Amino acid sequence: MSADDPIKQSLWADITDNRYAMATYLMMVVAVVVILQMQGRVWWCQAGDMVPWAWNIWSTHNSQHIIDPYSFTHVLHGVIEFWLIGFVFRRMPIVWRLALAIFIESSWEVAENSTMVIERYRAATISLDYFGDSIINSIADIACCATGFVIAYKLKFWRSLLLFLTTEALLIVFIKDSLVINIIMLLFPIDAIKNWQMSP
Repeated sequence: MSADDPIKQSLWADITDNRYAMATYLMMVVAVVVILQMQGRVWWCQAGDMVPWAWNIWSTHNSQHIIDPYSFTHVLHGVIEFWLIGFVFRRMPIVWRLALAIFIESSWEVAENSTMVIERYRAATISLDYFGDSIINSIADIACCATGFVIAYKLKFWRSLLLFLTTEALLIVFIKDSLVINIIMLLFPIDAIKNWQMSP
């Protein structure tokens, strides 16, 4: 592999030097915003609280502000996507791997806010009062995913694995939920886990 291979260059330099990639990132986010508006999502929390964060996952503010505990799961999305995309598309330039990660995350944000998935969350997980994300929260989730992608790029495998496991552990301790638990409960709900999550 040559010294000027794009995978070996600074990621930030690669991104800023590639106007096509920058335009692609922006167009995907704009497309998500348009689709979410068509789905009836609000821009910001309708409860009227203007602070950028909401830490109580049981409140109506969850998934309505810029940052909440589930933002960290979206960072982990980026970590996972960095390694999976890199494994499958080994020769793809890093800026386009990031574009693919943003596309995957953007697609998830649209799917997550569909009526079918919202109802699935309400029926199978602890998100009993979940009515979809605000648009600002979805944009922030995409940004968190991109951040996780960059973090994994910087940390390499073992340190990003440690980050993943540590984040999962902290989320389990503080909110009784995590990315792995969320996936399990969404796909294969387990009553014992749900009862534990809802216990005082």
